[in-house]
Amino acid sequence: MTRAVTIGGGVVLGGGSRLVFIGGPCVIESETHAVDMAGRLREACSEYGVAYIFKASYDKAQRSSVRSYRGPGIARGLDILAAVKRQARVPVLSDVHCVTQVAAAAEVLDVLRIPAFLARQTDIIVACGRTGKPVEIKKGQYMAPEEMEAAAEKVRSTGNDRVILTERGTTFGYGNLVVDMRALPIMRRLGFPVVFDGSHPVQIPGGAKTHSAGRRDMVPYLARAAVAAGVDGLFLEVHDDPDRAPCDGAISITPDEVRLLLAEVVAIDDVVKAGERRRARGADQDALTAARAGTRAGEHVTAG
Repeated sequence: MTRAVTIGGGVVLGGGSRLVFIGGPCVIESETHAVDMAGRLREACSEYGVAYIFKASYDKAQRSSVRSYRGPGIARGLDILAAVKRQARVPVLSDVHCVTQVAAAAEVLDVLRIPAFLARQTDIIVACGRTGKPVEIKKGQYMAPEEMEAAAEKVRSTGNDRVILTERGTTFGYGNLVVDMRALPIMRRLGFPVVFDGSHPVQIPGGAKTHSAGRRDMVPYLARAAVAAGVDGLFLEVHDDPDRAPCDGAISITPDEVRLLLAEVVAIDDVVKAGERRRARGADQDALTAARAGTRAGEHVTAG
């Protein structure tokens, strides 16, 4: 069982708690749109007793083309995320791309995300760790799950144990990603809560030349499989009109589709977590039995 990480708004990720849902549009488009999306997703999660964290990027620094929409920028973007917190009453998460952004982002964000392309960049990981806020590190497409222990230790070196690890697929040749489900239990055995990104593994990087393509019809299959493998959170890109989304529309699903998927993954998660609790109780009982046997053996030797 992973350690629990407490996030703003009373959300607990890991520690045997129910699956947490993280989602929202890939990039902030407007305050009205962000608040509306957060409200709709909060309602969907509430229906199934699932804690919710809103995610949207204020600056997509890693877009394929220099002409692609990147977002409103850090100043306006953080203002919008603060409005989402106030009006939708949910914690917020966004990705941080350079050390100079960290201090301002930490004043608003409840979780600081390290993008997958930056998963080995020591300076930004350490800077995020020093804020004391929960730090989510997305596993690089080029990294083995075991390597994430070193990434997490960079946060912990600052005295901050609030680390979250995220699986987002592995590069498989050119323009393709695959998910090795073994990565999920491997990373969870490191002791940190693990989130599965069900959107980016279905991405076809550079598939549309100036932007990425994708197979959003595959999202539910991967999400259900990952929850069955055992995860602490599920992250998805969500948009009310994916075909017109300025970023990652090809891998985004709608709020209505999220609602349907939550009904399935929550049922799976309840079964998996119940099994984890039973195994934990069994391990505790075995340890207690062994301790009692050792005590009796020691008493017998003393008496002899």
